Amino acid sequence: MSNLHTLSVLAQDEDGIISRISGMFTRRAFNIVSISSGRTEIDGVNRITLVVEGEEIVVEQITKQLNKLVPVLKVSRQDPETTVQRGLLLVKVAAGNSNRTQVVEAAKLFRAHVVDVSPDSLIIEATGTPSKLQALLDVLEPFGIRELIESSVTAMSRGPRSMAPSR
Repeated sequence: MSNLHTLSVLAQDEDGIISRISGMFTRRAFNIVSISSGRTEIDGVNRITLVVEGEEIVVEQITKQLNKLVPVLKVSRQDPETTVQRGLLLVKVAAGNSNRTQVVEAAKLFRAHVVDVSPDSLIIEATGTPSKLQALLDVLEPFGIRELIESSVTAMSRGPRSMAPSR
């Protein structure tokens, strides 16, 4: 049975690095569930968070292949028990005078925030684990979801451990 694994990759900020990583996955028929990339505290170094699906042996192979890419500095597997993992969700929900209060209260239960109000809808912003974001969507569904977008997961180890090389 397949399951999900989160990998953090430190890579030099070079043009085409995401394309090279996704190409490596395509050539080897590995599945990327989500990918996000952003700058780090080190100039010229980006952190790429990959959520991949596969058995243990597949994840080991992915890690080895990622380490072979020249601009990749480090690959770290994130243990869900010791990692903070979050995604971002923006969802536009039908909300008129008759149900606006209920939609706002539902958002508050999930510590989500209303970021836009129009006469017939609200845009709600939420961050959290994928399961928390799905639970929020399940609660909002009866009101009528008009539009949504969910970002990829980003992850960071708890405590003093860091991916950054020693300075």
